[in-house]
Parts: sequence; C-alpha cells; structure tokens
Amino acid sequence: MSLIGHRVNPCPPLADVAIIEAFKRVVTPHISDNLARHIGVRGLTRMNTKGKLVGTALTIKTRPGDNLYIYKALPLIRPGHVLVIDAQGDTNNAVIGELIKLYAESKGCVGYVVDGAIRDVAAFDATPLYARAVTHCGPYKSGPGEINVPVSIGGQIISPGDIIVGDEDGVVSFPQADAVQILKLAQAHEALEERVKAEIASGSEAQSWLDKYL
Repeated sequence: MSLIGHRVNPCPPLADVAIIEAFKRVVTPHISDNLARHIGVRGLTRMNTKGKLVGTALTIKTRPGDNLYIYKALPLIRPGHVLVIDAQGDTNNAVIGELIKLYAESKGCVGYVVDGAIRDVAAFDATPLYARAVTHCGPYKSGPGEINVPVSIGGQIISPGDIIVGDEDGVVSFPQADAVQILKLAQAHEALEERVKAEIASGSEAQSWLDKYL
C-alpha cells in the first residue's frame, strides 16, 4: 500500500465515447450556466490557438516545481485521457513541455490542464492546453506526488475520471454520472439562446428575453 502523499491509484473507466463526442458540440458557457455559474476552473490561460478539449481526467498532484509523478503517470495514459496536473499554482518551474507532450500524445492523451507553469509553449499551438504560466525554467524530479486522487485546479476540485471540457472561454469539469443531465441542460440552453438571437434579429421593439429582467 502506498503512503499518503505518494499514492499511485489505477485509472477509473474512460467516459463513454458517445458522451465525449456530444460534448465536442457544446460550448463551456452553456455548461457553466447549468453548473449554477460558480463551478469550474478559473485563473488558467488557454495556450493553444486551435482545438477543443474534451476527455476524461487522469489526475496528478505534484510538489511545486517537480514533475516526477507526471513521469510516473505517463504509462497509465489511455486514448481519451486529459492530464490534469495540480502543481499547486507554482509558476517558478515548468512541469511539462514538448517532450512530455510528444510521449503523452503517442499514448492517446487529448490535452492538458495544469495549475502551474509549462514551457515549450509553441509546441502546444494546436494541442489543447490550459496553464497558469509559461517559464523557461525546467522542473525537478525528486517527488513526492500522487496519481489519480482528487486535485484542486483553479478553485475546482477534479476527481479522476471526471469529464473535462475546454474551449476559448475556459475549462469546466463534472463527474461522469452527471454527464447526461448536464448535456441535456446545455443543449436546451443553446436552443434558448438561438431563440433570443432570432428575436434580436427581428428588430422588434419588444424583446421578451430583456423585458423579464426590466
């Protein structure tokens, strides 16, 4: 049995492919609005300019500035995983860069969420990556750390196996058990906004969506 602070747990099952594909067509604001508008990751920057992030969380907690347990997690990656790294918000040393990216992607990793710093940022232009900072300084490799435990990312607790969705507006996460309900709510929210857009485009002086707040 691993000691607390050094645990390496197995990965939960990956999210259903049909659910993942469905969320590729959902924007994060429509999800966030149906998470009571206070649940989600804050404070990270989208480093890529192309690509949407949808996948299943493989979580890692690292000592600030150290990436030994990220290395230990790499063999666990399965196609569809998102590496979700709690580097405790440290921005002094990058915990991932191009080499980890290349290996992780060869195993099927679809993106990265890092509450900490990264480097080789140009290599991630078309690869979904959210991080707190960029720095040229590399990491230490002495540990400790943990794998597949709940982590804190930008104020959000993310558990291993949670679904991660990220786009140009940010990152949200939620348990797989809630996915179908959230998907239905987000789709209904999109339909509502389309009706509002049509009402605005009509040029009508009376706007029902506005009047209910006035």
